Amino acid sequence: MSMESVAWSSMYRMMNSHDEKRPFSMATVRRILGFAKPHHRKLAQFLLISVVTAALAVATPVLAGRVVDGIVNGSDTSVVIKLAVLIALIAIVEAGLALYNRFLSASIGEGLILDLRTAVFDHVQKMPIAFFTRTRTGALVSRLNNDVIGAQRAFSDTLSGVVANLVTLTLTLVVMLSISWQITLLSLLLLPVFVLPARRIGSRMAHLQREAANHNATMSTQMTERFSAPGATLVKLFGRPAEESAEFATRAGRVRDIGVRTAMVQSAFVTALTLVSALALALVYGLGGFYALKGQLDAGSVVALALLLTRLYAPLTALASARVEVMSALVSFERVFEVLDLEPLIAEKPNPLPVPDGPVSVEFDKVRFAYPSADKVSLASLEEVAQLDNRGGVEVLHELSFRVEPGQMVALVGSSGAGKSTIAQLVPRLYDADSGAVRLSGVDVRELSAASIRGAVGMVTQDGHLFHESIRANLLLARPEATEEQLWEVLGRARLTELIEALPDGLDTVVGERGYRLSGGERQRLTIARLLLAHPRVVILDEATAHLDSTSEAAVQAALGEALAGRTSVVIAHRLSTIRAADLILVIEDGRVVERGTHNELLAVGGRYEELYRTQFADTDAEAKVAAS
Repeated sequence: MSMESVAWSSMYRMMNSHDEKRPFSMATVRRILGFAKPHHRKLAQFLLISVVTAALAVATPVLAGRVVDGIVNGSDTSVVIKLAVLIALIAIVEAGLALYNRFLSASIGEGLILDLRTAVFDHVQKMPIAFFTRTRTGALVSRLNNDVIGAQRAFSDTLSGVVANLVTLTLTLVVMLSISWQITLLSLLLLPVFVLPARRIGSRMAHLQREAANHNATMSTQMTERFSAPGATLVKLFGRPAEESAEFATRAGRVRDIGVRTAMVQSAFVTALTLVSALALALVYGLGGFYALKGQLDAGSVVALALLLTRLYAPLTALASARVEVMSALVSFERVFEVLDLEPLIAEKPNPLPVPDGPVSVEFDKVRFAYPSADKVSLASLEEVAQLDNRGGVEVLHELSFRVEPGQMVALVGSSGAGKSTIAQLVPRLYDADSGAVRLSGVDVRELSAASIRGAVGMVTQDGHLFHESIRANLLLARPEATEEQLWEVLGRARLTELIEALPDGLDTVVGERGYRLSGGERQRLTIARLLLAHPRVVILDEATAHLDSTSEAAVQAALGEALAGRTSVVIAHRLSTIRAADLILVIEDGRVVERGTHNELLAVGGRYEELYRTQFADTDAEAKVAAS
């Protein structure tokens, strides 16, 4: 490796290393070794081959020096040929070992990436909904990408590099000292001229890189938000394209300026260190040539010292920055472990029960619930804030009790923020009650398996979320093994057959991000079709028609009629006209049931329900009069 190559690689490592000063944590190291254990055999081979390769790298300059000595001394041609063949064989062996070591490095590194990503992904899926409402998606994805790859480099690059460089440095020093200790010591005097600028400028370059990365991250966030359908609509509605463009251009210009400064500092640094390499070689050739002419050193030894010089400076420089690399890897591992150490609030019992067969009842028994504070469900680094908001723990539901009999439809009505959606989220165990119990067919949901709850309870929310995939893929989320006939059957029941048949790709039509290629009513009916395919025994509708126009609402109501037929259902209704036929209506205010009864019974009482109903229909009548006029 040339001095110039060493300079570039040294700078690159320091630029891309974290400069955070953290104590060395043995607990972190033990956890790292735990992830490395499945790869221990390949790791041992990897380190052994790194040692052998390092030894071979030192052998080549020594043999080259002997070739020169053979030529100068007029040795037999067979000796020179044998040495040349040996050098060629070493080169071939080095090439083969390098290829195999690259295979081992890739296998270990990619295997570790797979293990870490899978562990983080599986763990994140166990987190409560509150975790996702607080966490920035980009920051979480960064843990699965940047930090996992940074951790992987600890094995594929840093570990092998430290071992190989130590072996190379030791062998090189021994050989150089045995040839000429004077030249070796003088060569080492130039080391501070090489290493110290690398550390100082590398730190400066790292600062520039991080500043550029922050600007790039901000631009990425701006693009992600503005290029989505709702974001683009918002920008156009408020007429701010010019301001958005100027803001983006300012950040992009800053990145450009940093790029120019970075390029100039890099060039100046490499040029300076290339000069150092020339001075070092001049020292070896000058002093070595002097000793050779005095008869105190062979010509081949001078050549060997010159070739060994790069094998001395390269590992010394690499080892000088090894601490930075190790700490960088530890930081990456700690950021990954930080996510893995965040305990899920909802945990399944060791031997969970299934939901009992047959129709299912839903019961709330003196349920108290408060949403968890941020420190229990999130991380400041994932929210990208200096300190978590510790507010929380305010009780939302207060000893709430009611029962939905098998096959019965119960409607929840009340003011916004009264706790209706919270009730809906407790049934499929998206959260756990703080006290009291939520039961399905008499069994506490905390005793049931997550799979059996998901199989028994289906939910349609008001946003009707769909993935950026095909209609088929969005439906099969409910039942992966469903047949083509079953897909078309539920689409028919959801009043979507004609629409899907008219699409160019039919079931394979991609719906777009969050399903925005479909109208609100079509999107909602597709989520209902997905619910029908899941065939749950309990259906929860959380204001499924809240944001639809009258035509779309009529189509969705018809689809909902199919979804609710013969099933136990809990319906949160924004429009009270849609729940007149409910078996029981519960009026929820401030986390409590303040009224209960049928539609006619509650109107007759003249309480809160009658007030809500009268207000809503008075508004409807007024709107109708305005439209008519």
